[in-house]
Amino acid sequence: MNNKKKNRFILRLIVLIVLASAIIFSIYNSSIKEKHDVLKVGDDAPDFLLVDLNGESHQLSSYKGQGVFLNFWGTWCAPCKKEMPAMGRQYQIYKDQGVQVLAVNIAEPDLKVRAFADQYGMVFPTLIDKTKGVMQTYNIKPLPTTFLINPDGKIIKIITGEMSENDIKDYMEQIKPS
Repeated sequence: MNNKKKNRFILRLIVLIVLASAIIFSIYNSSIKEKHDVLKVGDDAPDFLLVDLNGESHQLSSYKGQGVFLNFWGTWCAPCKKEMPAMGRQYQIYKDQGVQVLAVNIAEPDLKVRAFADQYGMVFPTLIDKTKGVMQTYNIKPLPTTFLINPDGKIIKIITGEMSENDIKDYMEQIKPS
């Protein structure tokens, strides 16, 4: 009988430890996720500094006065492969009208990103977020995700998923300086 009580006590203690661990993990995980506020339309676009494939630095705040088409993507992302050529064509039309495209890759090797950029004719700055810090600041979940930033530095639209060439054209029109 004494052995039965001891076993029951040990089982209850293990269950209690597992439940306490689960609660502590949930609280910890929630506090980590809330580190960055979720961005929404009307917010100021958080500033960042990233380097492109040519070694040039790009700071978002240096594009104030221009519309910025900020696209987060990955080489493995099928929708990204479809929309990059269209983004390039529209960039060629809108770059002289004050619209800048910044394509931010999420922490992939330079060689892989360069091969993708060459294959898909990416003529705009191609940046790599090596630490995923910008991705976390912008709360990027699915790829692709695009932020439309007006000339005042405000987020006017957040697009998740694939865009058609007509969509891209319309979005660039929306952020073009007047």
